[in-house]
Amino acid sequence: MILAGEIGATRTRLAAFDADGNKLQLVVEKTYLSQEHGGLPEIITTFIKTEGIPVQSACFGVAGPVTAGRSKISNLPWTIDSRELASQLKLNSVGLINDLEAYAYGIDALESKDFITLSEGAEDAEGNRAVISARTGLGVAGLYWDGFRHHPFACEGGHADFAPRNKLEMELLAYLQGKHRRVSCERILSGPGIKNIYDFLRDTKKVDEPKELQEQMSQAPDPPALISKLAAEGKTPICDQTMSLFVAIYGAETGNCALYFMSTGGIFIGGSIAAKNVKKMKDPAFMKSFLDKGRMTSLLQQMPVKIVLNDDSGIIGAARYTLIQKAFRSTNRA
Repeated sequence: MILAGEIGATRTRLAAFDADGNKLQLVVEKTYLSQEHGGLPEIITTFIKTEGIPVQSACFGVAGPVTAGRSKISNLPWTIDSRELASQLKLNSVGLINDLEAYAYGIDALESKDFITLSEGAEDAEGNRAVISARTGLGVAGLYWDGFRHHPFACEGGHADFAPRNKLEMELLAYLQGKHRRVSCERILSGPGIKNIYDFLRDTKKVDEPKELQEQMSQAPDPPALISKLAAEGKTPICDQTMSLFVAIYGAETGNCALYFMSTGGIFIGGSIAAKNVKKMKDPAFMKSFLDKGRMTSLLQQMPVKIVLNDDSGIIGAARYTLIQKAFRSTNRA
């Protein structure tokens, strides 16, 4: 049985999979609120005890950089050590990889229905790929193409500096610089980033905030979700303009990632924000910003651009990682 996990600042998902060759069959899955627990070992203990799962291998995708088998979660006071997890699970080793790297491993296991295409790209598109995903934070990963298959690898591109492209975005940068020491892309392209854009438009008087909306926002358990919901309804200008600015900046940064990774094999947009706001993502503003790269526009036009609708890509990818590593070790022994 494979134990796979997707560890984020908001939630921790654990799942057990049966493997039949390269095929995975989900046995059981549970979701836990990360903030309500002291660490991953505590959640693993609860999961195994409750579900009675015998674990033969394990891998966890974590929302933070992984170095030497350890990771400090970016937006959570947890440090996760793969050696400690291996000891807890009585295994020789445990996979610990970045959550977007896990997400990238899961892409090839998805079906056509799990994607919405924003741009078809070239008919014979081949080469490196990239994944970008806005959720609680902003994640980025690459998939190197060796001529036969893709090799996912992690990076921390979501923490790169935000680069404004016009007067309005320069004002947004200045506004956020007044609140933070530096402004990364994650400050804008994330759930909290949606609220940051909203606050900017309100505080700088770009758009009026209706009094009734002010009351709604103060009581909303999830302000970014409320903003996107009202934007989808098309009756609240400040919410509509918030999401329009978000989508335009998201398109520009997705285009940047496409250039960084030379992702001629395609770029995939993951995360719940894109999946829940498909209509807005299909707005011409996204692809216009994506393609607005001067002399590189023709190159970007050749790259397929797809939204990933299946939120299970990360946890499937963590499980697939164990299969790929097992196959790699078997090949080396042979």
